[in-house]
Amino acid sequence: MKENQIKNSVKIGLFGIGLDTYWSQFDGLKEQLEGYLSSVEERLTKVHPNILNIGLVDNVDKAFAAGRYFREECVDLIFLHVTTYALSSTVLPVVQQAKVPVIILNLSPAPAIDYVAFNQLGDRRKMTGKWLEYCSACPVPEIANVFKRTGIQFHEVTGMLYNDDYCWNEINEWVQAAVVRHTMANNRLGCMGHYYSGMLDIYTDLTQLYATFGGHIELIEVDELSAFRADIEQKAITNRMEEFVKNFDIQPDCSAEALMDAARTSVALDKLVSKYKLGSIAYYYKGSGNPANEDTISSIILGNSLLTANGIPVAGEYEIKNVQAMKIMDSFHAGGSFTEYYAIDYQDDAVLMGHDGPGHIAIAEGKTKVKPLTVYHGKVGKGLSVEMSVKNGPVTLLSVIEGKNKSLEFLIAEGYSVAGPILEIGNSNSRYKFSVGARQFVNSWNSHGPAHHCAVGTGHIASKIKKLASLFGMGFSQVC
Repeated sequence: MKENQIKNSVKIGLFGIGLDTYWSQFDGLKEQLEGYLSSVEERLTKVHPNILNIGLVDNVDKAFAAGRYFREECVDLIFLHVTTYALSSTVLPVVQQAKVPVIILNLSPAPAIDYVAFNQLGDRRKMTGKWLEYCSACPVPEIANVFKRTGIQFHEVTGMLYNDDYCWNEINEWVQAAVVRHTMANNRLGCMGHYYSGMLDIYTDLTQLYATFGGHIELIEVDELSAFRADIEQKAITNRMEEFVKNFDIQPDCSAEALMDAARTSVALDKLVSKYKLGSIAYYYKGSGNPANEDTISSIILGNSLLTANGIPVAGEYEIKNVQAMKIMDSFHAGGSFTEYYAIDYQDDAVLMGHDGPGHIAIAEGKTKVKPLTVYHGKVGKGLSVEMSVKNGPVTLLSVIEGKNKSLEFLIAEGYSVAGPILEIGNSNSRYKFSVGARQFVNSWNSHGPAHHCAVGTGHIASKIKKLASLFGMGFSQVC
């Protein structure tokens, strides 16, 4: 499913609350509150195209009807705009029926009440009606109490309806997190080959992945990719080689034969992705003793790098947990390149990180180089590889970690990709600095027991990932 299709398929529910007894008591109050709710809808529509606003829910009958409607429409997230005081009994049925996370919007229509003008109204009924327009904070403790006691997951944004960038950034991030949650819940992950024998840290329970993220996992034989590869027409190979020239900085010592092999495999990968409707791939295969499969796997890096740059992240070494992290990062438009520690530069207080195999060329600093390798260290075969550094600037690291209790959690760090010397060995290579320093970062990160791989993306997006963790009901830790 394309990105726009995913975004358009995500439905965000919105409703305001009130007490129907008020409407006959205070002229114009209901219309004023409906105006505030319309303002929320207008702001939300600017960041997401599919907002379902059901208006003010002000009695129990409307609450049940609203909950059924949200459930039937399969909304992914609900924003509850607390417009004024309302009974918790008219709020609970909406969320109980819908059974999705809810964000309480405790938004004041102004920075402060105009006390002088308010007190000069002279009519206590008018004064009470005006007060009720500013009464959004009043029922929130009651609603929170009931949600807690009934086991409903909720979060709160407190601020102002207008001219409050912090508040609306929080709301926008919740929308983005809901879109990513939907993406993961509908993602099809292809697992091709088998684990890299001996890497105990990356082994995982696939059913636990279903339980945490949803989606679908397709187990794929390498032989199928080899079969596709054997049936690629020359024109498709030539076109893909032209695409390589456009997207990569191909070094002079790359042979035409190796480029043709890589192009053939790249086209075959596209066919495999199309057949299974894959949104991500984890792979590893020795290929020893089977020449066709060995040729396939040894020529796979360029094609996998193109897929990764086009929203279908590919992780080597059958790193299933990490390709989930890569997909999350990419769904937040941050990239998500496969990486691990290489070394620590104590002189520069920097951590060197990278990996062999595919890289996320869309977040590279400059054009990604293609270099021939006479040996894939620790693996079978030889062939073309990519050398890149992540764009200089803010970055976020994400690891999906697994503890003793088998639950999956997020481990997060924010830092900076910085310029400096790298290892020019035909792999991805970057230098990273962290606010806590290289030594403390490594100690803190390792203390959580992550796998040795993680995903790196551009920008500081820890706040978004934390919101996603909350929507999934996952734990998370941030080391810096």
